[in-house]
Amino acid sequence: MLSFYVALSIALLVVDVRFRTLEVLRQGLSMFTHPVQHLAHFPAQFLDNAGSYFATLTRLQDENAELKRARLENVATLLRSQQIEVENQRLRKLLGVKERQRVSGQVAQILYSARDPYARRVVIDKGQQDKVVAGQPVIDDAGIVGQVTRVFPFVAEVTLITDKEQAVPVQVVRTGLRSVVFGLGSGQLELRFVPANADIQNGDVLVTSGLDGIFPPGFPVAKVVHIESDTAYSFARIFCVPLAGVEHFSEVMVLDPRPPVVLPEELASEATGKDGKASARSGQAKKKRLKRD
Repeated sequence: MLSFYVALSIALLVVDVRFRTLEVLRQGLSMFTHPVQHLAHFPAQFLDNAGSYFATLTRLQDENAELKRARLENVATLLRSQQIEVENQRLRKLLGVKERQRVSGQVAQILYSARDPYARRVVIDKGQQDKVVAGQPVIDDAGIVGQVTRVFPFVAEVTLITDKEQAVPVQVVRTGLRSVVFGLGSGQLELRFVPANADIQNGDVLVTSGLDGIFPPGFPVAKVVHIESDTAYSFARIFCVPLAGVEHFSEVMVLDPRPPVVLPEELASEATGKDGKASARSGQAKKKRLKRD
């Protein structure tokens, strides 16, 4: 009897493999067994979903607590910064030091990159109609992005600080050392004209010094990442990476141009010119009175 059932099973397998006779039967059985399989897997799926839900809930609670803690820390820092700003203003008034100029600008959107593959330039949606002029600094929420170099009626071209032809006067925050950072054209910057024995370290932050009269002082520019110092050369090779999203974000701010710096010689010449005009006018008035007499 067992041999009969074994032979029947083998025959059915052979017939099914060659002629697919049981395909319709399998499809019909699957329609009835699918709900049963779904119900059989439901407890396991429920446990998995419950575990994922509680894990996600715990993670969200931790993130929420971290955000609240960071917000409180930022509020404390902001309040401390406001207090320091007030103290600085009072001390500047006491010492007679001129306050730093407040910066303002307008938000622009990056439309596309320049067609030159060897240049690091982008085009923004602000131009002459928006009173944009060549030389205006461009920043984002992290630091200096570049400088407006060409202006058209409706758009303007911005040269990024990583371009080979771009240079920015900077100052090391930790030591106050002043130098100039140049673009390398490869997404990095190089701090040049720094003596080989200068006190500079990896991780030092560079900010604008404002000595060029274009970039306002105190804006973050780059961070030192690699230093090559050789006593055979007078200057060290210092490589930096920009702190701003130079090649990432699509919104930037175009700062208003800084007012021209009036030199003491210009003030003296202007005062002399005014005195000369005043004396000339007084002389002409005297001549007129003499003629009348």
